[in-house]
Amino acid sequence: MNQSFRNQTTLGKPISVQGWGYWSGRDICLTFRPAKADAGVTFVRTDLPGSPRIPAVIQNRVNGPRRTTLVANGAPVEMVEHVLAALAGMQIDNCEVHVDRAEMPGFDGSSFDFVSALLEADRVELNRPRLARKIRGPLRVGDQDSWIQAEPADCFEIEYNLSYDCPAIGSQQFAAVITPEFFASEIAPARTFVLRHEAEQLQKQGLGQRVTYRDLLVFDDQGPIENELRFDNECARHKLLDVVGDFALSGFDILGKFKAYRSGHRLNSRMVFAILQQAVNSDPHAGSDGQKIRIPA
Repeated sequence: MNQSFRNQTTLGKPISVQGWGYWSGRDICLTFRPAKADAGVTFVRTDLPGSPRIPAVIQNRVNGPRRTTLVANGAPVEMVEHVLAALAGMQIDNCEVHVDRAEMPGFDGSSFDFVSALLEADRVELNRPRLARKIRGPLRVGDQDSWIQAEPADCFEIEYNLSYDCPAIGSQQFAAVITPEFFASEIAPARTFVLRHEAEQLQKQGLGQRVTYRDLLVFDDQGPIENELRFDNECARHKLLDVVGDFALSGFDILGKFKAYRSGHRLNSRMVFAILQQAVNSDPHAGSDGQKIRIPA
């Protein structure tokens, strides 16, 4: 059953940020714009004829390497997880994200610049309840090597456990109850990371040609190259940030306690489908017109 614990929100004014894409290296302008109640989050490709709209819902997600991609109306938007994490973490429910490329600006690989812009635009409360889906019983997706499990709770709590085959990263853990204040200070600044051999392989493929060691965390066995950590467990914090962004594709607030072990974007999306299916099973009016939701492999 859907419940309401707060009113919906939007932005007080439009605000733009400019950067460039990690993958393409192209300059990008992204503008957050207010939206009416119940509109949700929608990406708008202003560079394409007709400015196609791509709603940020799990049904529009497609599998892709190392990032979350959405496709609707014949148009993709790529690497949206850090934008969605900023909006969800700051509880901005209704927003149009106008962008003039397929890829989102990478900045430093975190959500910090997006959160800073959203804070400057101000959050405005709307006279409409924000619906939440509460975990009704245990859920689990994945296998013994990587998994996410959920249990009932009255808040949105995530524990992320990272285990990486790199001495400088190793095993890390971070847990948090997600609130706007905590997200802005303790999660949004956590940057994405890759291993040195991964970065070199991507550049051999013609990707990331504009990226340097100062633009994100690139690790060798001794630690980040030409960079410094913001948190001892920054890698685990960033993976938790990705969970927040991917879970935003549910379109609802989620109340539950989640524990993740080595999960990535694909597994995060499987948990979203599992949450939606549980809601349908407990209340046929909770979503998808009571139809069964298929959890992807």
